[in-house]
Amino acid sequence: MSKYKIKTAKGYDFFEVASALQKSIRRGLEDEAMYWAVELFNSNFAEYVWKRLRIIASEDVGLAVPGIASEIAALYQHHKLQASKKDDKNQPERLFLTHAVLLLCRSEKSRVVDHALIYHWMRHEHRHLDIPDVALDKHNERGRQLGRGWKHFFEEGTLLVNLGDVPGEESYRQRARDVIGGAAPSLFQSAEDAEG
Repeated sequence: MSKYKIKTAKGYDFFEVASALQKSIRRGLEDEAMYWAVELFNSNFAEYVWKRLRIIASEDVGLAVPGIASEIAALYQHHKLQASKKDDKNQPERLFLTHAVLLLCRSEKSRVVDHALIYHWMRHEHRHLDIPDVALDKHNERGRQLGRGWKHFFEEGTLLVNLGDVPGEESYRQRARDVIGGAAPSLFQSAEDAEG
């Protein structure tokens, strides 16, 4: 049998079932998604179902639910652990597969990760960016040659955009600067100043 002529337990084309599973999840069609997931599972394609679910987590949900990939990965680990116990009669590992399918169906969706992948990978070969000046700091040779030390690092290198509202952020930033400056004030001087 050709690798492209794989059939499931009920005689469906394997690739059509895989596509039906993903399209159902994309559209939030739980009943249909579960049907196709069960068909693949009963056809001994459990590992393939999990591969698709991990892909769907990033491809079709992605940033709409930022922790979704971790949740699906955790459910997969639970599935594998339970399956390794060989409880063939009840197959409790199916619980985790069901959980994952329903979770993905009910999740808000976004294709931004996949669209970004296509956009950036397809155009990468045709682009060339220069290293930005801010990247030249105490951690690389060109930055050190420019005399950039801790002072530059705190003022430029650690600049954050979309700063979260995290208690202690500014306090710890200042304390870090103080401990660097207090322990060795010369660390805030540029190499050029230190030489002069």
